[in-house]
Amino acid sequence: MNGLKLFSAELRRAWIQFIRYPAEAIGGIFIITSLFYGLFLGAKYVAGPGLQLGDRLDSIIVGYVLWSLVTFILFSVAGTLQNEAQTGTLEQLFITPYGASRVFLTRAIADLFIQFVLISSILILIMTLTGRYLAFPPVLILPLSSVIMGAYGMSFAIGSLALLLKRIQQLLGIFQFALLFLLSVPSETWTGSMKIVGLFLPMTTGAGLLRDLMARQQPLDLTQLSFALLNGAVYFGLGLLLFRWAERETKRRGRLGGY
Repeated sequence: MNGLKLFSAELRRAWIQFIRYPAEAIGGIFIITSLFYGLFLGAKYVAGPGLQLGDRLDSIIVGYVLWSLVTFILFSVAGTLQNEAQTGTLEQLFITPYGASRVFLTRAIADLFIQFVLISSILILIMTLTGRYLAFPPVLILPLSSVIMGAYGMSFAIGSLALLLKRIQQLLGIFQFALLFLLSVPSETWTGSMKIVGLFLPMTTGAGLLRDLMARQQPLDLTQLSFALLNGAVYFGLGLLLFRWAERETKRRGRLGGY
């Protein structure tokens, strides 16, 4: 019951912020869509009128939109920590009876509901501009869940750095470009030892399954799905452990309220 009240309060907070600053949301949709469309037009110009990408373009669209979603998730915990530290309300979150990690996770999930609206708008615009329309089978929720779990695990790991180091803007930029590689490279086509490496990389297996389902209209590979869910659960658990360790270490050093 308490968890439901917490989620309801965080969802209401996210919605109020969303409707209070609509220009920021609209600007984000415009920038992300324009960036992809600019790259798309540039590739068409370089390759000439005979360019036929087929399902490769569909795969690129899936990877790009997924990167936009995961980038938001990845920076949600660290961004909240830095904003709360700047406004001087960080300590209040850590003395709540719910526990800091639970509050941050609930807030991130509540924000994700709003972000899904923005990501869906971006995806619709990109499909309309490029003339490529993806498939949306109901089973895509399973590999998407594995990617989201892994993303939240990475988000808590980065949040632990924000707790300890306070300012990590440059590191966030590095993580953002690393994410683009993880989610855009077609790891599902790797073979041999690289195939094994791909199973251990965060979110890559789930992203590959999403490309198979949405871009290539292939059936869901249950074996790969098992690896993807296990991968997401492991990274999520490790991220929470790192965050709780960083919380204890920050309190031990007496630096929780510092900025």
